Amino acid sequence: MGELKLMKGNEAIAEAAIRAGVDAYFGYPITPQSEVIEYLTAAKPEERTGMVVLQAESEVASINMIYGAAGTGKKVMTSSSSPGISLMMEGFSYLAGAELPCVVLNVVRGGPGLGTIQPSQADYFQATKGGGHGDYHTIVLAPASVQEMADFIPLSFALAFKYRTPVLILSDGLIGQMMEKVELFDAIPRWTEEEIETNAPWATTGKKPNRDRNVITSLNLDPSCQEKHNEKLQAKYREICANEVRYEEIECDEADYLIVAYGSSARIAQKTIKLGKEKGIRIGLLRPITLYPFPVEQVKKYTDQVKGIISLEMSAGQMVEDVKLAVEGKVRVEHYGRMGGIIHSPAEVLEVLENKFIGG
Repeated sequence: MGELKLMKGNEAIAEAAIRAGVDAYFGYPITPQSEVIEYLTAAKPEERTGMVVLQAESEVASINMIYGAAGTGKKVMTSSSSPGISLMMEGFSYLAGAELPCVVLNVVRGGPGLGTIQPSQADYFQATKGGGHGDYHTIVLAPASVQEMADFIPLSFALAFKYRTPVLILSDGLIGQMMEKVELFDAIPRWTEEEIETNAPWATTGKKPNRDRNVITSLNLDPSCQEKHNEKLQAKYREICANEVRYEEIECDEADYLIVAYGSSARIAQKTIKLGKEKGIRIGLLRPITLYPFPVEQVKKYTDQVKGIISLEMSAGQMVEDVKLAVEGKVRVEHYGRMGGIIHSPAEVLEVLENKFIGG
């Protein structure tokens, strides 16, 4: 068993970054994720592993620092919250176009605009549908616990380098601020320069006599070449969709009703299942762990079993569109969500399910 500690979600992800052999973190403080850079600064990772921690002058600067460092094959990451992530969207598109691996954490707060510092899940569209310009996707992981905040760091870097793509961890202010017991994994050494050349042969590590120059750019003014590059990216996204879907099923086998929820909403739904069981209502939970790729086939398989599906979100209704696409009209899908930083209660969710599907 690894080291056990009581930590906030933001602290756990920061400690995991140090232990995962991350080379550099470039970020900017914004509520409710400021503890990430605060923890990294206090933990003195440069003395522990040689990891660089730098507060950039803005979110725009930090994402461009990520671009430059990622181009050298280093493991690099940043974190922010909703308005800050919006400022990074041009950089996201550049990273995707240049096929550069990195990890970005979004601890979502309520919007639109500056909104509130309270938790929300209203950045789902931005995260899963691209967010920046052009035809691209990022892999999106949605942790539902402080433990997963830590565990998803090494997983995210593995996926980022496997597919040469940015990976986004989509958390929220509730998970970022809550404290839970975390089992921390043993430290993973940072890659040596030789390991970078082996694991990232595309990186700009210096011209070698036995290979052509490595050129990293997202600019290509030849339309036919740019189309071929886009076709290559789309083939990569199809491969990701075929191989990297992750999800969790709870009490689904005999369920008459299904809740689809991720992150904080999924935690609430688990209590709703227990409350429903006390009233003889059989409810299952399907929790997408990857929001992109979305678990389409896993949702679809319940269309002949359940009488109704609720997409439970802390938003006006975003993931519900993917749920409806998955079921292809074969079962009724309803959305329920709270906004502005208000968190739904388990009893409230059960009442909505009863009203929409049983008493409705």
